[in-house]
Amino acid sequence: MVNKLAVNHPWYKHPVIMSATIINAFVLLLALAWSGNPHELSRLLVEDGIVEWMQFLAFSLTSGLLGYVAVDRWKNGGMRLEVLVLLGLTGLVAVAALEEISWFQRILQIQSPEFFVQNNRQAETNLHNLGFGEESLHKAVLLKIILISGLIHNLFLPLLARKRPAVRTFVERFGLYLPPLAASIPYLVLVILSHLLIDHPRKGELGETFGAVHYLATVFGAYFVGVAYDKKPLFAGLDARRVSVLFTLLMFYLLMTGWMLSAGAGAIVTAVGAD
Repeated sequence: MVNKLAVNHPWYKHPVIMSATIINAFVLLLALAWSGNPHELSRLLVEDGIVEWMQFLAFSLTSGLLGYVAVDRWKNGGMRLEVLVLLGLTGLVAVAALEEISWFQRILQIQSPEFFVQNNRQAETNLHNLGFGEESLHKAVLLKIILISGLIHNLFLPLLARKRPAVRTFVERFGLYLPPLAASIPYLVLVILSHLLIDHPRKGELGETFGAVHYLATVFGAYFVGVAYDKKPLFAGLDARRVSVLFTLLMFYLLMTGWMLSAGAGAIVTAVGAD
């Protein structure tokens, strides 16, 4: 039986959901404030800039959270389909994190192998910028997959689950979850606004950052404290409230860390056209 609280509770009041929306809104406001200053806006969006480090940090932590849940369920119920799905997601998100910083290549100053020099649009060791026709793999294929799957996961399925609770039960059976609309709608609105209001070749990085922060919050919310989630979370009651407050502090700390890393890495503000 589906927990009605999982569907009807006003999750916008949850500190983790609120924090994700506040952080993403702050980043968009920062981009708007710097929109008249190409130098500052590029510092926000360029390779090794603020938003790219935020993506790496958020994806890395999300991968760790998913891996923790997978191992916990493995220990308590053995290897089964939902554990395999969670392990697969753990690896996928980890790869996404490492792709964002080209597997530490720029930080460690490692020369790219000849294959990537010839076939990568940035001449760096990553997969998402490999040439794919006249565009990169990222723009030609991955962005379209992300758009379609993002709309299905964040909008269509949660809306359908409000009328048909069996949809949520079916999704959770595979080890997955549905984000609450209170988190998904602000996330999608901010992505749309970033495309409409920001004029920069790399403005798409804003939407990717919003997604990284959004999924960090909703993955923690679902699996760890039961936000819009029908299965038993890892924490409940007083423990859930306490750990949620601590996690919100960590989220804001990641924002600050991304800013500091961008300064330490020396973001090159002239490379505004890279993917």
